[in-house]
Amino acid sequence: METKTFEQVIEFAIQREEEAIKAYGNMIEIAETPGLKTLLAELQGEERNHKKLLQELTEEKAESLKAEDVIDLKISDYLVEESPSADMTFQDLLILAAKKEQMAVDLYSGLAQEAKEEEIKKLFEFLVMQEKSHKLKLEKEYETRVLDEN
Repeated sequence: METKTFEQVIEFAIQREEEAIKAYGNMIEIAETPGLKTLLAELQGEERNHKKLLQELTEEKAESLKAEDVIDLKISDYLVEESPSADMTFQDLLILAAKKEQMAVDLYSGLAQEAKEEEIKKLFEFLVMQEKSHKLKLEKEYETRVLDEN
């Protein structure tokens, strides 16, 4: 993606959030257990909040953004992702969602490296941290609900 303006970057990021909202919505429809549906709805809500944040972001507000580093537990980096299905387990869902968040991290990281303007680079770095925080939440959930229980 060749970025030219702040507005184009924001629009691109909003489109990615809309895709994530839709993907989680599709998974909610096929999930069979209430627990899976609840977690998916929470994740979808986080993506909606992220979209709203982007919609309200101005260049002036972006100047004050701080891309604070987020730790990466790397739990999902070594796990195999299953395709979404009605009989997916809670574990499968956490892995799938964490992998999706990592793909967003990779996308925004690459775009940050390519950005020529400092404000655009800063915006992508902020988006990277937002996605990393989503992945961290999922990996902590995995650690608590899957690793600790086994």
